[in-house]
Amino acid sequence: MQILHRDSLQRGGFAGLTETRLIKDNKIGGDNSTWNGIGNFIYLADARYLPYGETHMHPHHEVDVITIMLEGRLTHEGSLKDGQSMVENQVQVQRAGGEGFEHNEVNPDNKGNRLLQLWALPETAGEPADYKFYHLNNHELNRVYGGEKSQSETFDSHTVIEVGMLKKNKVITKKGQYLAYITNGEAKINDLTVTDGDLIRGNDFNFVVVSDELHLTLITVE
Repeated sequence: MQILHRDSLQRGGFAGLTETRLIKDNKIGGDNSTWNGIGNFIYLADARYLPYGETHMHPHHEVDVITIMLEGRLTHEGSLKDGQSMVENQVQVQRAGGEGFEHNEVNPDNKGNRLLQLWALPETAGEPADYKFYHLNNHELNRVYGGEKSQSETFDSHTVIEVGMLKKNKVITKKGQYLAYITNGEAKINDLTVTDGDLIRGNDFNFVVVSDELHLTLITVE
């Protein structure tokens, strides 16, 4: 098992946000300080928008963009679901496909917010652009990405992303390779303590929440 601590990395950003990149896969240029992903998962950033900050309109092609709200609000502008708002414990997933999309994400408030930005490569090129939105169920791990082509609840992929705000003593076990990112809490993984800003890579996930609540982002491959 390996741990990458967010606060050991340089914080950067652009336009109206600051961010720490923990995953930037070699498939998209890589970075000496960041890790590669697993499966088709290629990017993870822990970000905060400045008061009234925005990214400004910009395009994406052939990538799936997952936005996980942790604190505050975000307003989505763009060619997919223009005007959609997000708050804590909500997730939006934008599939660019071959068609592509443009978007601008805006903090509408006079105080900062916090979110996670994840990218995954679609397994099939040339698909139409599409959009999905999720309200997370508290104290559960919610699948927001990945699954069989036969279902429509999530975008299909063998790479699976699950997200949730979990309560104390919640136990989660998974077999096989995983990446896990911890925010707003403390847990034990194989009896090792992990906390906010820890990214963990390992095999066979044995996880127990120690704090009253904890936000977990878990990436696996089926």
